[in-house]
Amino acid sequence: MEVSRIRALRGPNLWSRHTAIEGIVSCSDGELDIDLLPGFETRLRERFPEIALLQPTAHQQKVTMAHALEFAALGLQAQAGCPVTFSRTTATIEPGIYQVVVEYSEEAVGRLAFDLALELCRAAAADTPFDLDGALERLRELDEDIRLGPSTGSIVYAAVARGIPYRRLTEGSLVQFGWGSKQRRIQAAETDASSAVAEAIAQDKDLTKMLLRAAGVPVPHGRPVDDAADAWAAAQEIGGAVVVKPQDGNQGKGISVNLKTQEQVEAAYAVAARFSDEILVERYLPGHDYRALVVGDKLVAVARRDPPQVVGDGVHSVRELVEQVNRDPRRSSGHATSLTKIRFDEIALARLAEQGLDADSVPARGVRVILRNNANLSTGGSATDVTDDVHPEFAARAVAAARTVGLDIAGIDIVCENVLQPMEEQGGGIVEVNAAPGLRMHLQPSFGKGRAVGEAIVDSMFAPGDDARIPLVAVAGTNGKTTTVRLIAHLMAQRGWRVGLTTTDGVIVNGRLMDTGDCSGPKSARNVLLHPDVDAAVFETARGGVLREGLGFDRCDVAVVTNIGKGDHLGLSYISTVEDLSVVKRVIVQNMKPETGVAVLNAADPMVVAMADSCPGTVTFFAAERTLPAMAKHRAQGRRVVHVDGDAIVVAEGMSEERYPLAGIPLTAGGSIRFQVENAMAAIAAARAIGIDPELIRQGLATFVSDAATAPGRFNVFNYRGATLIADYGHNPDAIAALVAAIETMPARRRSVVISGAGDRRDEDIRQQTEILGDAFDSVVLYQDQCQRGRADGEVLALLREGLANARRTREVQEIRGEFVAIDTALAALEAGDLCLILIDQVEEALAHIGRRVAAA
Repeated sequence: MEVSRIRALRGPNLWSRHTAIEGIVSCSDGELDIDLLPGFETRLRERFPEIALLQPTAHQQKVTMAHALEFAALGLQAQAGCPVTFSRTTATIEPGIYQVVVEYSEEAVGRLAFDLALELCRAAAADTPFDLDGALERLRELDEDIRLGPSTGSIVYAAVARGIPYRRLTEGSLVQFGWGSKQRRIQAAETDASSAVAEAIAQDKDLTKMLLRAAGVPVPHGRPVDDAADAWAAAQEIGGAVVVKPQDGNQGKGISVNLKTQEQVEAAYAVAARFSDEILVERYLPGHDYRALVVGDKLVAVARRDPPQVVGDGVHSVRELVEQVNRDPRRSSGHATSLTKIRFDEIALARLAEQGLDADSVPARGVRVILRNNANLSTGGSATDVTDDVHPEFAARAVAAARTVGLDIAGIDIVCENVLQPMEEQGGGIVEVNAAPGLRMHLQPSFGKGRAVGEAIVDSMFAPGDDARIPLVAVAGTNGKTTTVRLIAHLMAQRGWRVGLTTTDGVIVNGRLMDTGDCSGPKSARNVLLHPDVDAAVFETARGGVLREGLGFDRCDVAVVTNIGKGDHLGLSYISTVEDLSVVKRVIVQNMKPETGVAVLNAADPMVVAMADSCPGTVTFFAAERTLPAMAKHRAQGRRVVHVDGDAIVVAEGMSEERYPLAGIPLTAGGSIRFQVENAMAAIAAARAIGIDPELIRQGLATFVSDAATAPGRFNVFNYRGATLIADYGHNPDAIAALVAAIETMPARRRSVVISGAGDRRDEDIRQQTEILGDAFDSVVLYQDQCQRGRADGEVLALLREGLANARRTREVQEIRGEFVAIDTALAALEAGDLCLILIDQVEEALAHIGRRVAAA
């Protein structure tokens, strides 16, 4: 068994809505049925007992080695704790070749699981060892390293529950919520509304105390110190027990509390100096350590934090008791779980010494042994939720502290006896204000109930009911996609929206070209959704991107499918029939907003009509003929249809009708260009689905012109010395037939055409193009384009000539090497009254070349 290609499907795809790893797997004849491999399944289960049952399905009567690989890759992830459930193996048209698809929650983990599954299957086949425990540990470690931590994860999960899309911008905790102009960002528990000034204030503990004191918030007395001697001097000034800590520390690092002697203070200064050059000495406040979480102007959670400790049993040593506590599955060495392992280091040993103990001491049953002075969870502490007990005045002081510093999300550290009464009444105070506070203690406290702090943060960022999405239209089909995308974007702009669109010609944002080339894939779509100045988006969604990586979005508001026809690019990536192609194009219909989403489908194409069954929302059918069965049935049910009635496009729904005169749609040349009428119908239907007013649509239709600047390569018309030139990017039989039908309505003394063929099409598709042209043009100029896409030199030209073998009209055929030379050859033969169709390959360059020739003439 060999794996020839692995792809990460990062969005909704041909197989499912899940992110997944797709591998192309080839099996030898002996691997096409594992029942014919003596002992293989037994050996596989010996190495991985938890693997799912390998049983045949209705679609696959035999279980192949590829299926074993599928179940192993999914099962390894599941056993490592990854939330994955979907997998599938499908045979291709090539014997022994399979597409194996396995869901992942983290891409790197999914890729590693695929590799480990391959090792497992090969080990079972060869009867060699496989280290299952080691494999699962590798997967767990990698998953813990790259998945979102509990704080960031809680916010992301809360956003997802509200239907808000998100995207990780880095491998860390920087996350974007929403699209375009509605986007917001967080980094851990810090939002883009947190100012750098407020964060700097929070980091300076002395400045924070000064501001809080001025605002009437209780804080302990203290001051910064220069050295160990000054620390002791400050302690004497304060009187009583003190705390020594870094002035800009975090996570409890370098903090020592309840210090009374000079020796303790100077030793604590040395510890704090390891973490910062600026040290603070302040009064020690007796009582418990509380962390209050403030979001916006609300206190949403409070936890009492207890220092890391163990309870004696009269049998085990302190060291053994720590080991027992650290075996709790809730504890890890990092921040990925609800608790952190207790550190048994020099600080812990020093704290033991203060209690007259060492690591090997055996404390009596019930005796609590404290291992640190501070209660931070990051050093092994625990938390008890006390939110329901908080006094209103206590809460008010916490909120006031956050507002004084200027943080929209703040962790307020408070020392006092309890939360049942105001801080002032019990001599308590606020000792720190923290930006980007950890949320673990509130999400999964050691004791008490968890709090919905992620939801509180999301609610503070987005208004009720706001899903942070912008209107999004996706367009798929064989022909007409680019023109339809550009026209929909133009109609959207009439509403005042700044529109981002992706096409095979590039990316445009608010009328500005941002990128060139074929940008019809998911990467370009994601880039548009990242742009902060985009209020609405329209994406040309080509088959290649869907197959290669999936969609660049999770769902759309409107899905437009222009046509399938006889298809295009057949024979590539195991898409061999129009039925296969239809399944790929259907992906955008399947992934639209449920109930409120609208599928705009071509009722004249049976393959497109069938997609209505996969639509989770509503359907609008469009076609020139309203008598088509799908149109008539839909209309009879009172649902929306778009059709041609005489000299107008009509949108009909229920008892209402809207008319859009063809004379007011320059794109259609008064209705004479049939395929542009179809594009206009699709665009009108999409615009109405997105809620654009009919009058704005009429204004947009009237101002959209299909010239080389507005829609390059889409039926661009030029005048050359009295002859008519038409430049178009048509590159498949359906497109050629549509162009011929349009041109037949245009008078001409003599007709000529310039054409090449893309080498990545099937032989019959290349031949069929010239079969169509040979019956409609007097002269044909064949040229070999810049990239033959795997074809031998002259092979495409030979196929094009074969297509002209039985031409009924063509009498003159020339073969030219080079697109621009071919164009010049055709132009040189033109006379006034002639018509020349130029099927361009290099769109921008060819249009620029034609433009120069027209200008020179």
